Amino acid sequence: MTIREVLRMGDARLLRHAEEVRKFDTPELHELLKDMRDTMHALDGVGLAAPQIGVNLRVVIFEVNANPRYPDAETVPQTVLVNPVLTPLSDAMDEGWEGCLSIPGMRGLVPRFTHLRYQGRDEYGALIDRTVSGFHARVVQHECDHLDGILYPMRVRDLKDFGFNEALFPGENVRDE
Repeated sequence: MTIREVLRMGDARLLRHAEEVRKFDTPELHELLKDMRDTMHALDGVGLAAPQIGVNLRVVIFEVNANPRYPDAETVPQTVLVNPVLTPLSDAMDEGWEGCLSIPGMRGLVPRFTHLRYQGRDEYGALIDRTVSGFHARVVQHECDHLDGILYPMRVRDLKDFGFNEALFPGENVRDE
């Protein structure tokens, strides 16, 4: 099990535009994904982008399966998404509280498209093409933002809706994404 250090907001590497993966089903890609899974699970995250561990590639992983931090969230299948393309399917947006492993201890109210299509490849190069909504759509957008150097506070509309977990949600056990 290899748990990698997660970069924190302020590290310039989080602001880069990640490079496309050109070769699939390689030992290097499989090792990266293993490290990403180990890191995400060790930190109880629901998603992780390669740039968060200092790897400048367009690779994200995510999954939600009975996560106690998101008891009302629908199950999101374990997904490896390489070179993703997101297409909003309507202009409808919803604001929801988000956290991030790169911004520990904080939350922000973030607007996201409620319904979208995402396409990309898995680690073997097989096509992924899904239409999703709700929390699944939010998770995908959050993780894919990392590939373009965007951290969720950049999307918060009003800074009064951004702060430390214990100040925003006193008495609640709120953890990072």
